[in-house]
Amino acid sequence: LGCSVIYFLDYRGKVLLFRDYRGDISSTEINKFQRRLLELEDSLSKPVFKIKDITHCWVSKNNLYIVALCKGQPNVMMVFYFLHKLVNLFTDYFTDFNEESLKDNFVITYELLDEMMDHGYPQLTETSVLKEFIKSEALRTTLKEDKLTDVMVPTAVSNIVSWRPDGIKYKKNEIFLDAIEELNMLCSSTGNVLSSEILGSVQCNSMLSGMPELKLGLNDKQAFEIKGKTSRGKLIELEDIKFHQCVRLAQFDRDRTISFIPPDKKFELMTYRLNTRVKPLIWVECTIESHTKSKIEYMVKAKAQFKSKSIANNVEIYVPVPCDVDSPNFKTNTGTVEYLPEEDCMHWTIKQFAGRKEFLMRASFGFPSVEQNDREKFKNAIRVKYEIPYFTVSGIQVRYLKIVDKSGYKGLPWVRYITKNGQYQIRMS
Repeated sequence: LGCSVIYFLDYRGKVLLFRDYRGDISSTEINKFQRRLLELEDSLSKPVFKIKDITHCWVSKNNLYIVALCKGQPNVMMVFYFLHKLVNLFTDYFTDFNEESLKDNFVITYELLDEMMDHGYPQLTETSVLKEFIKSEALRTTLKEDKLTDVMVPTAVSNIVSWRPDGIKYKKNEIFLDAIEELNMLCSSTGNVLSSEILGSVQCNSMLSGMPELKLGLNDKQAFEIKGKTSRGKLIELEDIKFHQCVRLAQFDRDRTISFIPPDKKFELMTYRLNTRVKPLIWVECTIESHTKSKIEYMVKAKAQFKSKSIANNVEIYVPVPCDVDSPNFKTNTGTVEYLPEEDCMHWTIKQFAGRKEFLMRASFGFPSVEQNDREKFKNAIRVKYEIPYFTVSGIQVRYLKIVDKSGYKGLPWVRYITKNGQYQIRMS
């Protein structure tokens, strides 16, 4: 089941505007959400809860609450996906989504709510298509006079491919594909990996004419098994795969082929997860060499544990220190170091960190004459940030990206790999 009504509330719980799609929920039902909001803080209030037979789903953004009330047993994930789509769409339309922009554009807001949902079911959520016939005031003022084409409903609305309008033309047809992976990792001070997880996404920027059909092949283990093929290279097992709506799910379920007609410009094609143990890409070891009542000295060693041909860019290492230190002094053979008193840590920045390289940094701090009680509570985890281009920690590879269009043009596919840090922490000894 879908949504019955959607409310927009300010930070006090006052209703700014609402759209009732079914008329099967009393207008006083929102008062129960307002009371719950006043009783609990945001961090304590659950994003979905049920009162009798009414389900409340809500998201917050810039001191605004968007609340969906649903009767019976709704598809909660569908409701939340739509609410987040609303936030992204209004941000695109109004530049900044807040109470003031909502009040200034309430007419367009109602138009969008009517087009995006019908009888509580999401219909059209692509920003590029909606902007073709629902124009903001800023866009209208740039037009010298209204033309018939300005008010015509684009064919994408009634087309099977609602995410891509007709008539797209480019002089140079190409598509850029980025395979981006984030590594979440927690390590003990002895080097043991306590937990590790790879979160990946495939981001596309499509600049292709017409209605091209694309087929993407990855080194997916299940795809090779289904087709009875073998590979000399590494095969990976993707988990929790989520696709953009343009992907043909039936074909993927049948033979693991990713076939789709892409939206125009930038979009996220898919996300995936790998719950696998990997060694730390950048290992940081911190030793406290001297610790007296007046002084503390550190030795920090950073080592890149990936292949020597790869280079990590913009590496940032955050090492915690006691909250009452002063007189920082640093010595390092590369990069720059600074003391961040607001975060109680030292910040070591290395612009380029080549694989298999090792760098050393020494630091010393003084202590004030009066000791604080929580001085010994500084031993938090070391945090590391980095970005490694042309490298994926999982070993994912794009085997092919075929582009087929009726006009017969040859599109150029470009592929790039990037590995970034996620929640990457190393505990101190």
